[in-house]
Amino acid sequence: MDRILVHRLAVFAHHGVLEEENRLGQRFYLSLEARLDLREAGTRDDIAASVSYADLAALASRIATERRFRLIEALAETIAAEALAAFSRLDAITVRVDKPAAPVPAILDGVSVEITRQRRG
Repeated sequence: MDRILVHRLAVFAHHGVLEEENRLGQRFYLSLEARLDLREAGTRDDIAASVSYADLAALASRIATERRFRLIEALAETIAAEALAAFSRLDAITVRVDKPAAPVPAILDGVSVEITRQRRG
């Protein structure tokens, strides 16, 4: 299966379980791997036979910045569901949410959640 990749789209948002996370906000990185057949788009050189990576990025950014989630799992799930609903050419999508400033008592670069969802039926 072919893929369209959006790497580490940075957003400033207010997601988290802790009150401080919701009040202050923090940076998140969103990565998308959209799976679909790109043969027709590549052969015809026609965006109508593909999915615009700009539109994918805009959808993910809008969800992350306009809505609030306690869990990054819920953010990833919402992005995946809305992308599959918005773009009929997608067969599946993997969404990764990186939270580099996660408030955990450890020295780490961050935490991530990655999910893959496929179109049903």
